[in-house]
Amino acid sequence: MPASPQSPPRHAGPLRSVCVFCGSRAGARATYVAAAQATGTMLATRGWRLVYGAGDVGLMGEVARAAQIAGAATFGVIPVHLLAREVGKRDLSTLVVTEDMHERKKVMHMNSDAVVVLPGGAGSLDELFEVLTWRQLGLHAKPILLLNIEGYWNPLLTLIDQIITEGFAEASLGDYLIPVADVEALEATLATALG
Repeated sequence: MPASPQSPPRHAGPLRSVCVFCGSRAGARATYVAAAQATGTMLATRGWRLVYGAGDVGLMGEVARAAQIAGAATFGVIPVHLLAREVGKRDLSTLVVTEDMHERKKVMHMNSDAVVVLPGGAGSLDELFEVLTWRQLGLHAKPILLLNIEGYWNPLLTLIDQIITEGFAEASLGDYLIPVADVEALEATLATALG
């Protein structure tokens, strides 16, 4: 569904799209919300389109509202069964309603140039591991960044190391995840990756 007119990207060149996976809850720390808002604003400032799960709740809603306020194009994808639960955001530049969760992830991935994972729960982990597995299998080469606010993803990074140490994956698995400590580092890493 079309949204109200948005400002054009502030940087010339092809439109780059960043897929953001994050929680449908705000989490226990105010820093998670602040990071989500800063991420949305940063994407707009860079002239990048936000691709995300189309919810208007939790960190998802925070990223999207901040991106919209700052003038970013927004591309949301939500399965029909979550329209009510995640309060599907209908004022996005583009809203795609899918039949199921798998199609949601596929459409988000197909319409993005990079993946960023903010703090989140089981759903965010599901999304992360699907794109990580696709990368491991050589199905894409898009960068996957973990916004590691307050060390949120440290246990996951330890687990990935354990998987490699115990012989269940090649060392390259660890190279496919790029942890960044804050939004400034996220922006710099994305700018290098997206050109």
